[in-house]
Amino acid sequence: MTVLLQMISRAVAIMPLKPALRLGRALGWMLGRVVRYRRPEVIAALRSAFPDLAASDVRRIADEMYKQQGMNLIEMLRLSVLGVVDLQGRVVVEGGGHLEGALRGGRGAIILTAHVGNWDMLGVLANQRGYRVTIITKGVKNEALNRFWSTSRERLGLKLVPARESYRACLRALRRNHLVGFILDQNMTEREGVFVDFFGRPACTTPGLAYMSAHSGAPVVPVFSIRRSLSEHMILVLPPIEPVRDKNDENIRNAT
Repeated sequence: MTVLLQMISRAVAIMPLKPALRLGRALGWMLGRVVRYRRPEVIAALRSAFPDLAASDVRRIADEMYKQQGMNLIEMLRLSVLGVVDLQGRVVVEGGGHLEGALRGGRGAIILTAHVGNWDMLGVLANQRGYRVTIITKGVKNEALNRFWSTSRERLGLKLVPARESYRACLRALRRNHLVGFILDQNMTEREGVFVDFFGRPACTTPGLAYMSAHSGAPVVPVFSIRRSLSEHMILVLPPIEPVRDKNDENIRNAT
């Protein structure tokens, strides 16, 4: 399967960019509408988050989400072959000074992001701009796909650490004034997580980001990737969130 993924990557890399992205949209549409991969869960989540939306709008948003995922896949396959040259001229950064200011404290910065836009390319762009980046990652179940994805990211300059073995490695990176990437919008078990409000409902997520910030003294910088058109992206960097001083449970939950 690894060889097959490499062949597909090379094939989409030699295609012109916009036709390749349109192919990605078509593949995503098929995944959502024909294969219907997890579509009932997607529709249920959208209805829960946006109870006032008409059914037609819920379906439209779901369809667009699948298409976006298809484009994300194509872009990451192209990046694995072409490198960051494939992003030149089609990414703008807004608020980059917030990150520079956070790093002047000498304690590194924790990048808070979510599954929005093409989140996977954030670390690649940061590395291209001279930042050292450690990414907390979860493996996928398919071993060949996991190996291909990890190798591709590492080839692009990222340091990957498994989620369950990441804490000390991340603290070392922060002490060196590096960046640590953290995707927070993920469900946790009640035993491991804390409940916070998300779209008006309690949702269980990890307190690890807030705790790591408090422990290390590193500020948290929210960074999000937003697709502005078929091929253009905006990276939005928001003002830093300072770490809490006292690592008691209530402060950590409030920070989360």
